[in-house]
Amino acid sequence: MTVTDPIADMLTRIRNAIMAGHDSVLVPSSKIKLAIIKILKEEGFIERYEILKGQSTPMIKIRLKYTGDQPAILGLERVSKPGLRVYVEKRQIPRVYGGLGIAILSTSKGIMTGQEAWRQHLGGEIICYVW
Repeated sequence: MTVTDPIADMLTRIRNAIMAGHDSVLVPSSKIKLAIIKILKEEGFIERYEILKGQSTPMIKIRLKYTGDQPAILGLERVSKPGLRVYVEKRQIPRVYGGLGIAILSTSKGIMTGQEAWRQHLGGEIICYVW
């Protein structure tokens, strides 16, 4: 089965794993997914990740982060979709939950957080919000 929006599929897998209380989740690997997962790790939303290459399709195993019973990721929202791309300039980059969350952008210099793009005076496509 072909997935029309692989990033939304990854975010849904993470969201479902958190709602079910799982420790980890497997997602098919790609460069853009790996860049998003690296940002989630750097920002403290996940514990760690590893690339599993023993299968026909390389997978990324994401170890989810919990503090007690509460997950580190309270919400994920896909913003730019294949049918409707959402682009912003530097001054239009949104603050997610008053700075408690992050916006992940695809810029001309790669995938980065909204705050990092703002510091580098870049705009781009808003991929998702995480809080």
